[in-house]
Amino acid sequence: MKRNTKINALLLALVAALAVLPLALGLGDDKEEPFTGSDGQAETAITELEPDYEPWFSPLYEPPSGEIESALFALQAALGAGVLAYYFGLRRGRRQGEQRATQARQAEERTDSGADESATGRV
Repeated sequence: MKRNTKINALLLALVAALAVLPLALGLGDDKEEPFTGSDGQAETAITELEPDYEPWFSPLYEPPSGEIESALFALQAALGAGVLAYYFGLRRGRRQGEQRATQARQAEERTDSGADESATGRV
């Protein structure tokens, strides 16, 4: 097995463990909503510390339900992943193109130098 394959398999196993372990170990069972987002937790902490707190800004758009909010978040994550994948693919393609151009240039130089030697009669 190649080194990169081993690293990828290890990273995949680590990501799977991070997703499954909190559920398997029952983390958050003592809470009403065990896996709420940090926004909700921050809001709860702020109202406990400062009940009269008034937010500075209000949201531009308030989704009508939690499902729509989750869908918009997933869409945002997918778009971000797409942009990152495009960027890394573009970088890899450019690097491969530069390597091929360099190899072609070197092969052409070798062919040209071989033709020069045969034309002069030197071997």
